[in-house]
Parts: sequence; structure tokens; C-alpha cells
Amino acid sequence: MRRSNLPAELNRFVGRTAEQAALTALLEVSRLVTVVGVGGVGKTRLALRAASGVQKRYGDGVRLAELAPLRDPELIEYALAEALGLTDHTPKPPREVLVEHLAERRILLVVDGFEHLVESCAPLLRELLEHAPGLTVLAAGRRPLRVAGEAVFPLAPLGEADAMTLLTERAAEAGAPALPVAGAPAPDGAGAGALPGPPPPTGAAGCQGGRAGARSLPGAGPRVRGSDAVRELCRRLDGIPLALELAAGRLPLLSVEQMLFRLDDRFRLLTDGARGALPRHQTLRTAMGWSHELCTPEERLLWARLSVFPGPFDLEAVEYVCGGPELPPERILELLGGLLAQSLLTREDTPLGPAYRMLDTVAAYGAEWLAALGDTERMRRRHRDWYMGLATWCELEWFSPRQAEVAALTEASLPHLRAALDLCLELPEDTHLAQHLAGTLWFAWVGCGRLSEGRHWLERALAVESGHEEARLKALWVLGYVAVLQGDGTAAVAALHECGERARSSRNALAEAYATHRMGCLALLTDDMPRAEELIGRALDAYRELGELNSNVLMGQIEVALARAFRGDMDGAVALCREVRDICEERGELWARAYALYVLGYAAWTGGAYGEARELLTACVSINHAFRDLVGTVLAIEMLALVAVSEGDPTEAAVLQGAAVPLWDTVGVRLFGSEAFDAPRTLCQQRAEEALGAEAYGIAFRQGLGLSAAEAVERARAARADPAVGGGAEASAPRPFRTAAGSAAVPGTRKPAGSPTGKGGEAAG
Repeated sequence: MRRSNLPAELNRFVGRTAEQAALTALLEVSRLVTVVGVGGVGKTRLALRAASGVQKRYGDGVRLAELAPLRDPELIEYALAEALGLTDHTPKPPREVLVEHLAERRILLVVDGFEHLVESCAPLLRELLEHAPGLTVLAAGRRPLRVAGEAVFPLAPLGEADAMTLLTERAAEAGAPALPVAGAPAPDGAGAGALPGPPPPTGAAGCQGGRAGARSLPGAGPRVRGSDAVRELCRRLDGIPLALELAAGRLPLLSVEQMLFRLDDRFRLLTDGARGALPRHQTLRTAMGWSHELCTPEERLLWARLSVFPGPFDLEAVEYVCGGPELPPERILELLGGLLAQSLLTREDTPLGPAYRMLDTVAAYGAEWLAALGDTERMRRRHRDWYMGLATWCELEWFSPRQAEVAALTEASLPHLRAALDLCLELPEDTHLAQHLAGTLWFAWVGCGRLSEGRHWLERALAVESGHEEARLKALWVLGYVAVLQGDGTAAVAALHECGERARSSRNALAEAYATHRMGCLALLTDDMPRAEELIGRALDAYRELGELNSNVLMGQIEVALARAFRGDMDGAVALCREVRDICEERGELWARAYALYVLGYAAWTGGAYGEARELLTACVSINHAFRDLVGTVLAIEMLALVAVSEGDPTEAAVLQGAAVPLWDTVGVRLFGSEAFDAPRTLCQQRAEEALGAEAYGIAFRQGLGLSAAEAVERARAARADPAVGGGAEASAPRPFRTAAGSAAVPGTRKPAGSPTGKGGEAAG
């Protein structure tokens, strides 16, 4: 994981020198600092700037958690875990996982956009600060958290000089003519106090789309000109950066003087109904309304409809969700360009292509207009339908050469998928859609490391009978799968038993096969290898009969292979995994392939083929790391440590074993609490300590403990055997021993009662 997930600045940071210095100093003496101010005043930008400047103070990095897209307070904990790079595999409450993760770390957490969730966010942050003495929180919102020890940092608008600089620079970036600066002569020799004829008619821009505003209006002359007009515009906008940036986006069309006329009128028009609002709120709303009036009718309608997107969106989504008779899809691109040119949207280039984002304040204004049009529910449904379709496509394409793209697309679409699930659960008649969507996203919960969040949605969806049996059955077996991987056997058995009974009753052979398969996974992770092989084998027979072939089916074969390997049948395990590898290479599947490589690497090690084992396990690490699959990554690192000690490099083995510990802490119980999975680690530690001595082993082990996840992965991939040692009889791998349960293990290991896994126990399914 990178030490920071702060976004790069896309343009120059203007002004705020004193504020940045003061905020930086405040972070030295307070563990909770909240930057507060009106919307659009620049809280987020200043907080990110300050956080970037103090990164070196925090040994475990700086992380940004954006809460503005969330609607459900229960998702705050997941958002913080996501920001911290935690892959939620354990059955523990997310709050407990956060506390344990942060307890001994020195880290700066930037929390942005919390104000609408403050009642839930404040107690959580207080608890984290109480239990994690190395944690510092820098929050940015429109009101304080009201937590003991909080230092509130009120952020005022920009001063005159900085406001003029910001407006001038952003106008130049937008392609506007150069603005006059202080000291430059006013055009035509006009003085600052000239007061020619009356202002233009107020309705012209609104009725005709605002484009006429770019033309000079008869009888309308500016009150002020030149640099005085620029100064006056900044003053009238109270130096609020967002308002200034919106104004800059209009300067390619309008002169500063024309803006002053329009702003003067719109200010009176739009503040009459805002009794009791702060003047700066009124001014920002005025700037919003003014920008709204300057848009064409089509742009205004698109602006309103775009407000249903809670996160970045792409062109295809906008064309479907926002298109219609009033907004033909073929016009969407041009209209997006118009909103982008006016600074109402921002564009970012992503690995998946261009994405667009609407600032929260801009979206809130658009949402008011959408509500006034009475179209909010219909647009939310269209948004939900698009992302349900996207989830269905992603599930199908997960078993394809586009698997990595699907993982990235799912990650980018999470705010929208959450909004879709929220809407389904809001409407009683759509509960079956919530079950369908939560079940369809199994690959996101399991393959992309979101077990805890997946369980949250699955349990909520299943809390009500939907009357749609097929949707409920899928949600049940996916919930059972997630609970198995979290080590919650009781919940897993309950969900899978219900799924199996209902599947048999409704004669749904496929759902019954999945329920049987996941019961086999539970047996595997609790070291009951014969039962695991029997149950999963029965499911595989059903899959073949039904023509089912996907990543789940291939993982079933790998799970059988693991059961056989742990029982000492390496030939049988290798045959199964070679078959899986061939199918994966033919279909372009990577996720299951990585686990096949893990088993093949384990088998190569048992045969003394250390070079082959290293090659296979290094490939496994690379694939799993690309998918952010911590379980697969840490399993392979554990095996690479054993390979290292077998090749004659006990120091490197100890470093890798140390590096694995924080990864397991993030995943859950180390090696699932399984005696079979723990055997390689136990043997590796025994050999490394014998070769180095306890003191030297401890030094190397602690070195590994200090590595980040990304550093551990690079260390594992870069490690090579010492060509002068290793490979002899002394380093040869022993044949596995057989336990009472029939699994292979090394003497001296212990089998705990529980068996939580991580992200998928993907090694186990």
C-alpha cells in the first residue's frame, strides 16, 4: 500500500500561505483538527495541501477518506477501512478492525465531507483517537465534530490579492482574454466611478439560455472597468474560491463588467427566500444560480440529472441515465463539454478512460432543481438500473481476459453500486433487486477484498422476504461463502443450510450445488479434508452436469487439490491444478490461476524443485497484488519464505515471515487458524531459527515487520537464492506428515478452534 493516497494537484495552489503555516503548526499540538467553513471556501484543498506538507512526520503515512458520497452512516467504517487500505476479511465489526489496525501506527487520517454524517462520524473518530495514540485526524467540513480535544480551524474566504490572482489564473486556464491587473489603464479611459445607463433586462439570459450574454447589450455600460472591475467581482463573490472558479469558467464568454451586471441582479433574485442564511452562503448560492442562468436549458437539465451520480461517472453512464427525449444521447457529449468549460464539472483521466466528477456543492444545487422538476425518483431508478446492468456485465466478464479491467471498474463504481443498493432497500417492492445485486457482486466481495461490506449488504437484503426465490437463493449462498471466509462457521452453516433446503424444495439444482460447495470450503478451512473433498467433489459433479464453468468452479477444483495436497496426494493435486491453469490460460482468467500456481508452487517445493517453486509463487504474488488480494499475496509470501530457507537463505526467510505478520493482521486470523495452512510457516521458522539462532532470527524478523505491504511484495518478488548454498540433502523438503483428520502438517503445530480466513480464503475458495 502506498504511504499516501492524496490526489495530485491539477493546478497551482494560490494563496493561503499564512493559513497553511497555521494549520501545519496546529497539527503539531493537536491530534484532531477540523477545518470548517462555508461550502466552496477551499477547506478540502487546504487540508490536502497541509497533509501533503507534513507527510514525513507520520511513519505509517497519510490517508484520505472521502465521506461526501456516502448516504448510509453504517458505511463510514467501511470508508475509513478502505482509505487505510484494509481488506476486510474478519468477522469482527469494522470498528474493532479499525481500532486494532491503528493502535500502534503513527498515521495522519484526512476525513473530508463528514458534515451530513456528523452524528455517527464524531463518536467513531473519538473512539479511534482514544485507542490509537499515534493517530492524528485532520477533518474538513462545514461544521465542527464537537469531540473533546478538537481544535477548530475556521477558514475565511481569500483576501483581495489572492482572490484576484486566483480569478486571473483560472480565467487564463479557461482560455479567457487576459484580465487587467492593478495599475493598468482602464479601457477607453473610463474611470472607476462611471455610471452609465441602466442594467440589462433580467430575463434575457434565462429565457434564451444565457448565450446572448456574450453580446454587448444596448444601453448597458459598466459601472467599473479594468482592474477595478476584477477587484469588484472578487469582492462581490466574497473571495470564495469555488465562486471565483465558476466565474473564471464564464470569462471566455462574458467580460468582467457583464458579469458584474448579472451578479448584481441575480444576487437580489436568489437571496429573497433564504431568510437567516449566512451572507456567504447566500453569495455562493448566488454564484451557483448565476452560473445556472448562464447555461442553456439543455445544460441546466443535464446538470440537474447529473446530481444523482454520487461519484465519478463516464460518458456511457450519463448517456443512459440522463438521456431522453429532452436530452438526446447524441447531444450528451457536447453538453458535458459545456458544463466542463464552465467549471461545473471536472475531468480526470483514469486507467479506464476519462471520468467526470461534479463538485458536491454544484451537485447539491442541481439536486434541488431535479426535485423541483419532480424527477428525482425516476432518475435514481435509471441510475440504479444502469449500475445493476454494469454489475451483471462485470460478473459475466470476471471469467474472461477482462478480469483485471472488471476489478478496476468495480472499484471505480463502488459509490454508484452502494447508491443502487440503498435505493433497492428503500423501496419494499424492490427488495428482490437488492438480493439480486448483492448476490451478483460476489466477485467484488470475495475477489476484490470486500467481505465485510458484502456481508453488510447481503444481510440487509436478506432481512426481508422478497418473494423472488432465485434472487434469495443466490444471496444466501454468497452470504454463506462470505461467512465461511470470515471464519464465522455458525452464520455460514445457517445461510448455506437455508439455501440448500430452499433449493431442493424449489428444484434449483445450481443453487444447491453452490450451497454444497461452500459447505466444503468450511470443511477445508477447519481441517476436515476428507469431508471437504467429498462435498466439493459432489458440487463439481453437479456443475459439470449443469454446464456451469466459471471462476467459482475452478476455485472448487483448486480447493479439492488443496485437500489432496494436505493429505499427501501431491500427484492428484498437481494434476487438478495443471488442468485449472490450462483452462485459465485459455479463458484469460487470472484470479483462480493465481491459486492454482500457489498449489503448484507448494508441490514443487515438496519435491525439492526450489527454482520452479519460486517462479510459480512469484507469479502468484504478482497477480494477487494486482487484484489487491491480500490473502493470496500473504499465502504466497509465506511459501516463498519457506523456499528461501530451503535454498539456504534463512535471513531472507525470516524477513519475509516478519513481513507477512502485518498482512495477516489486516486479513484476520493468521493462516485461517488452520493446522494444515500453518504447517509451512512453522517449518520455515524452525529451520531459520536453527540456522541463525534466536537473536539473529528476531532481528531479521523485526526488519520484515517494518515493511509496508507494497515493500513486502517487492521484497518477495526480488528475493533470489544464494547460488553458493541450498539445494542439498540438508535443505530438501520433507514429505508431509498426516494428522488425525487426514491433513498434512508439520509436528508441533496447533489447531485453534476458529478458522477465519481472509479475502476469499481464495486459496480455499
